[in-house]
Amino acid sequence: MNDIIKNIEVAQLKETVDEFHVGDTVKVYAKIKEGNRERVQVFEGTVIKRQGGSSRETFTVRKTSNGIGVEKTWPLHSPNVEKIEVVRLGKVRRAKLNYLRDRVGKAAKVKELVK
Repeated sequence: MNDIIKNIEVAQLKETVDEFHVGDTVKVYAKIKEGNRERVQVFEGTVIKRQGGSSRETFTVRKTSNGIGVEKTWPLHSPNVEKIEVVRLGKVRRAKLNYLRDRVGKAAKVKELVK
């Protein structure tokens, strides 16, 4: 039974996954269906966490819109996520940045990784 589930999950994986880490600022190009039309909407923000593995892996992106914090969580291998574009590399020392939820303004920024 376990092998059957693994085979189904492997079939659902994307061939190429864009590389990004927690703390990076990313643009997520997500497909949205409105009636019979389909369009791509961009959501730009900081990656707060990545969790799970294989086909169940998800990532959460946080941004502030009109002074209000907005978070969205997407499955990494979802067909609704067209692509993930890294805007800035973040320098962080932990896996989950939940402390950013309590911060406002410049305090909510993540240091940029300069290479």
